[in-house]
Amino acid sequence: MCAVKMHADEPDIDTSLVSRLIAARFPRWDGLPVTPVPSSGTDNAMFRLGGALVVRLPRTSGAADAVETEERWPTRLASHLPVPIPVPLEVGEPAEGYPWRWSVHRWLPGVNPVAGEVVAPLHLAEDLAEFVNALRAVDPGEGPRASRGKPLSGRDKPTRDALAQLAALAPEDEPLDLDAITRIWDEALTLPPYEGGDQWLHGDLSPGNVLVGPDGRLNAVIDFGIVGIGDPSVEQIVAWNLLPAEARPTFRSLLGSDEVTWARGRAWALSISLIQLPYYRITNPALAANSRHVIREILADAALGA
Repeated sequence: MCAVKMHADEPDIDTSLVSRLIAARFPRWDGLPVTPVPSSGTDNAMFRLGGALVVRLPRTSGAADAVETEERWPTRLASHLPVPIPVPLEVGEPAEGYPWRWSVHRWLPGVNPVAGEVVAPLHLAEDLAEFVNALRAVDPGEGPRASRGKPLSGRDKPTRDALAQLAALAPEDEPLDLDAITRIWDEALTLPPYEGGDQWLHGDLSPGNVLVGPDGRLNAVIDFGIVGIGDPSVEQIVAWNLLPAEARPTFRSLLGSDEVTWARGRAWALSISLIQLPYYRITNPALAANSRHVIREILADAALGA
């Protein structure tokens, strides 16, 4: 069975390929059943390997560059964090026609929560804040510069390009108030830049990278492909892409975010969702739906003056 392609230059990735890679590189696992993992993730195709393992194969050359990041830094960070994170057991080399390095991890239990259907929002807000604060408390040392830990001004062109792509669609296809959204983005660009010290950030706290148990509590955080140091405001995106409005004050309070920091986080959430929506609206319906959710939540905030 093939993984659904999300990028124009994505190679063919299927269960047969994974089985051949495992047999050639890690024969101790040869013969274990290989099963595709349904996921809204855009960087890696994932396959269960038996009951205890998961194989992650980058979908693009950009995602392949993150294999080294995920091989090195989660190992350093894991002992400091309150929930498990993925640490590679093995890293495989290009083979069998597949062009990049790939990895094998332990399977972490849990399910991805869905925005609007969070079981225990206040508890999840507390758990996510604990995770973010623990990550921030780790010495940044010589950590890599995070691509999302930079000034918002660097997001302006891709965000406006996305707005133009959305404006080119028929209103019935994407019925968004683009004038209001543009005003929110314009205002965000006037925010003072972050002037604090570098801190560790996951960079992509979103429903697809969060695992919860049956009680709705945080079980694990996955996908550390863009982990690094910089402005930690981006960690607040989970307040809009997952937490309901009534849980946001708890999350914000536990992070100690002032008005400007909170507003920068909201701007990051808006920018990320605007860029994702036209790119993935056909190939990744779950991610596109979450992007629309974020945009609606931010428009609602603006209407309330929040």
